[in-house]
Amino acid sequence: MRVFVAGGTGAVGGHVIPALVQEGHTVTALARTPEKAAVLTAQGATAVSVSLFSLTALAAMFAGQDAVINLASAIPPMTRWMSAKAWQDNDRVRTQGSAAVVDAALAAGVDRVVQESVSMLYRDQGPRWVDEDAPIHRYPMARGNLAAEANAHRFSAAGGTGVVVRFGWFYGPGAAHSEQLFVLARRHLGLVLGPPSSYVSSIHVADAAAAVAAALHAPAGTFNIVDDKPLTKREYAEALARAAGKAMWLRGPGRAGLLFGDRLTSLTRSLRVSNARLRAATGWAPRYPSAREGWIATATALNHRRITA
Repeated sequence: MRVFVAGGTGAVGGHVIPALVQEGHTVTALARTPEKAAVLTAQGATAVSVSLFSLTALAAMFAGQDAVINLASAIPPMTRWMSAKAWQDNDRVRTQGSAAVVDAALAAGVDRVVQESVSMLYRDQGPRWVDEDAPIHRYPMARGNLAAEANAHRFSAAGGTGVVVRFGWFYGPGAAHSEQLFVLARRHLGLVLGPPSSYVSSIHVADAAAAVAAALHAPAGTFNIVDDKPLTKREYAEALARAAGKAMWLRGPGRAGLLFGDRLTSLTRSLRVSNARLRAATGWAPRYPSAREGWIATATALNHRRITA
C-alpha cells in the first residue's frame, strides 16, 4: 500500500515507520523539523513538511495514498501532566487536526484512515475484562480522543474505512514517560496509581507498531491494542522494579492518587482490557504477553543505549 503517516516520529510512530517499510509499504510521513525528516529518511520513508491543520495542503499530500495513519499527538511530559494548560496543544491536535486529516482524506479519495486513541476511555471495570463494547467515560481529559474517534467514524459513514486503535498505556524505548519511570525504578521508586489491586492495560511500543500495521487490513471499527495479560498496579510496579534490577523502597501515590480526580482518572481506574477483537480480525499478537516480559526487553535496550552513548 501507499501509506501516509502523521506522528511518525513519536513514541509509537518511531516504531510504526520501520514496521510498515519492512512489510513492503511505500511510506510518506510528516516531519516538523529537518532533524526528524532525516530520521524518517533513514528509516526508509519519504519525509514531507505540511501543517496538520491545513485541509488543502493535506489533501494535496494525500493524493494517490491508499491509507492515512494519524498518530499525531502533543502529550505533555509527566512533570506537567496535572496542568490543564499543558494539554491544550494535544487537544487541538486530536480535535482540529483529526478533523482536517479526515476531511483531506475524503477530498483526496483515500480508502482508509487509522486513528490513534486510548483504552483509558473506558469506565472503571474492576477485575472484569473490558472489550470494545464496554461503556466509555466522557471525562474532561477524554474530549480530544473522543473527537478524534468521532472523526474516524465520520470517515466510515462517508464510505471509507475508518479504524480506531485504542492503545493501552504504552511503554518502551522512545516513550519519554516510560523512560522516566525506568529512571525512578533505578532509584528504588515505584509508581502505583490507584488501588494496588486495580488493573493497568499496557502495550510495548514495538507491539503497538505491529498492531497499527495490522490495522491496515482490519474492517472499519474500534480495536483495543493491549498486552495479552494486564497486570495489577502492584504487579506492574514490581515488573518494572525487576527489570531495573532494584528493590522498591518507596511506592506511591496508591489510593491517594484518586484524590486528584479528573487529572489522573485515566490512570487510576481499573482496566483489564482485552485485545481479542484485533487478534481475531487480523491475526496480530503481541510479542510480549505482558509488561513483565516487555519491561525486561525495554531495560535491555535502555541499558545498551546508556553504555554506547
